[in-house]
Formats: sequence, C-alpha cells, structure tokens
Amino acid sequence: MHASAGTIVGRRDGRTRRFLGIPFAQPPTGARRFAAPVPRGRFRQPYDASRHGPTSQRVPLFATTTVPEPSVPGDDVLNLGIVAPAADDDRGPFPVLVWIHGGGFLAGSPASPWYDGRAFARDGVVRVTVGYRLGVDGFAVLDDVPTNLALRDLLLALDWVRDNIAAFGGDPDRVTVAGQSAGGAAVLALLSSPARDGRFHRAVSLSGGFFEARAVPDFLDRLAHGLDVPATRAGFGGPSVEELQRAVLDLRDERGDDRPVLAPFVGDDILPVPVADGLAAHGHDVPLLLGATGDEFDSGADSSGDGRRGGTRRTDTLFRAACPRAAAARRAARAGTWLYSFEWPSPVLGGAAHCVDLPYFFDVLDAPGVARVLGPNPPRELATSMHADLAAFVHGREPGWARATGALGDPAREYGRPGAALVADTTGVFDPVVRSGSGPGAGPRSGSASEAAGAC
Repeated sequence: MHASAGTIVGRRDGRTRRFLGIPFAQPPTGARRFAAPVPRGRFRQPYDASRHGPTSQRVPLFATTTVPEPSVPGDDVLNLGIVAPAADDDRGPFPVLVWIHGGGFLAGSPASPWYDGRAFARDGVVRVTVGYRLGVDGFAVLDDVPTNLALRDLLLALDWVRDNIAAFGGDPDRVTVAGQSAGGAAVLALLSSPARDGRFHRAVSLSGGFFEARAVPDFLDRLAHGLDVPATRAGFGGPSVEELQRAVLDLRDERGDDRPVLAPFVGDDILPVPVADGLAAHGHDVPLLLGATGDEFDSGADSSGDGRRGGTRRTDTLFRAACPRAAAARRAARAGTWLYSFEWPSPVLGGAAHCVDLPYFFDVLDAPGVARVLGPNPPRELATSMHADLAAFVHGREPGWARATGALGDPAREYGRPGAALVADTTGVFDPVVRSGSGPGAGPRSGSASEAAGAC
C-alpha cells in the first residue's frame, strides 16, 4: 500500500485487509519520553505491518481483565492498526472509525481481539485502533513537561489518519472517533477541546465520563516518595516504564478508590476549561452517540434493590450521570446527541457489567475470551442490532430514535433489558432519581446526574 507515510505492507484475510503496528510518531523514549509526540518520517523502505505493534501497557490493570489486553514489548508504542475492506471493494471510499481503548488511563491494549475490525470492514467501514501513552508518561503534570501528552498523541494519530487513510480506502472527511471507558472519556475530552480543529466529524463514547484533573494530584508526590525519586521529569524518567506502571498500580490499589488516579488535565491549550464547559462551547458540528451499561462497576448486586433506585451506585456517579450532562451541555449544538443504555445481564458477571457491551458493538461474539465473560449463549441478534446501529452512525446516518437534550424523560435506545425486546426505544433511562420512590424517574433504571458532578 502506497501512502503519504510510505509503502506499507499488510496482509489479506479473505475480503479484509490488515495493516498493523504502523508507527505514527517517533518512539517516546530517551529525551522524547516526556515530550510532545514527534511525527514519524516517511518510511524509506517498505514497512512490514503484518503484526500488532508494541503497546504502552507493560502491566495489565488487573491480574485478570474482562477484555483480553495483550502487552506487546517494544519502544514504538505510538502506532496504529488498520482493518479495511478489500482493495477491489467498489463501495468505497469508506467512512473511518478510530478506536481509543480503555483501561483507566493506566493500562489497556489496542491489540485486543475484542476490537477486531472484521465486522466493520464487512459493513464498509475502515477501523483504526490507536496506541497512546499511559499513566505517568501520558498524564502526569510536571514542570517542563507538556500537559495531556496522551491527548496530544491521539491528536497526532488523527493527523496521520487525515493524511494517509485514503490510501487504505478510507474517507478522511468522514472520520468517527470512538472509545470505551477511559477511551470514551478521551472522546468527550477531545470533543470539548478547541484543539480538535476538524480532525474528526462524529463521536461515540461508550461508558465514558467526565474524568479530569483540575490540579496537580498529590498522588504523584506519594508515588515519587515510594520510588525514592523527586516528583520531576528527571525523577520519573529514572524508573523504566514497566517499573513506573507497576508502582502506579500498586499505589492505586492502596488508595481503594474507583476514580482515576491520573486523567486529562484541565487548564492548558488542549483542555482550557472542564469537559462539560468545553462541550457547551465546542464540537457543535459533531454528532455524538453516548451511553453506558446498566451496572458498570456494580455487577452482582440486586439490580432491583435500593442501591439502583437511589442512583448513588458507582455506576451512576462515575458513568451514567455523564450521559445527561453531556446532552445538556450540547443542547444548543447544531448536530444531535443520542443516548443508549446497555442492559443485557451477563450470567457470568451477574449484571450489565463494564465492558460486556464491547463484543456486541464490534459484533465479535466468537472472539477469544467472550464466552468466559458472556457465557456460552450470548444473543446473536443483539450483536447484529447493536453493531448495525453503530455502523450506521459511522456511515453518517442519523440514529433511529429521538435526540436527547439532557431533560427529564430524554429518549434513549435500550439494549437487552430482561423482559423487554432486545432492542427498544425508551424514555427516562437516565433521569435523575426521584427519592419518593415513585414517578417516571424512580425504579431500577434511574441514575443521579447531580451527585456525579464532583465525583470525577
């Protein structure tokens, strides 16, 4: 494949082409470790893109993660992977889905088989996965270090997509940026940023939230003390990336809090104002689809109990409350905002848990690790419907349910609620709690927008 970046050699898998591990920036090592990303020069020789590139993750978030998240060694962690329809597919040029993985801003891998793009390629979409710096390397606020390095990595990757994706059959004028969990939060941050500057044209946030830092976290001082180094660029540059990631995860576990210990920083050129304020000011020309799972971090609890009725679960305060807040912030936007709620309960995890919607949205129920999390018989028709909705949105079609404005009784698309149709339009899914226990906002599907305002 001959692109502006040079000749890139991938592999063909039936009617799908794969180009993996393509560096879009210089390796963030040595003097570049805590510096803004530097664009990769043109390849002088054909580049072998037949396998996944190195990952920023050196240490997984947990010993066992819901999503299979392989760590790949190497320095070229700022790379991207492309899965595209066959070159002789005459449906192109194709819209592009740029996927940002989750992992609490500390871990995660773009090489997960749950993010495979074969179903998107089948449906006429070019899927791109992106690697970005994690943890201290991507989000620390230090003297003489640019803030929001991870977001700068993502913006540079989007520049690469703009300049090169046409060679892979993609349309640079139809780019959707999407992500889940920390990746979904990154999508909302990018959408709220004045630095977005037309780099993408649609946005999807799955289980994202307003995760942001508005001051230098004391976590960095505690981390530096434990490592016996100063909380400076030189100090944190001493330990290897693996040593630093392991120390961060150990200290996070001691902290005992679900909120990210490192997150996008508010107060620079990338995020000059909090994300909610930025959404009210920017990205009004970008349609947004966002939602959350019904139980996120509260799987296994009685979904009809007081916790869910009260709207004070971690699920509500960390994730679901961001949905009506984003819709309200974008009320004046020319482009629409649409909400969804994923309610199918995994029989293994005991609820509509964090991440269990991913195999449905990507339509990869046969991927490794899916049966371990979803059980042996996940409903195929749910994956068909959910993936079709996402692919249609990427193609530029307006969702088949009404827009949201952040008001009580906002419409949403609900997926997989027990006792209801697998796919149904509904209202009031994200309504703030009605504490009397009656009325349209009460019951097991309610959440609290107001209580989440200070939670992230």
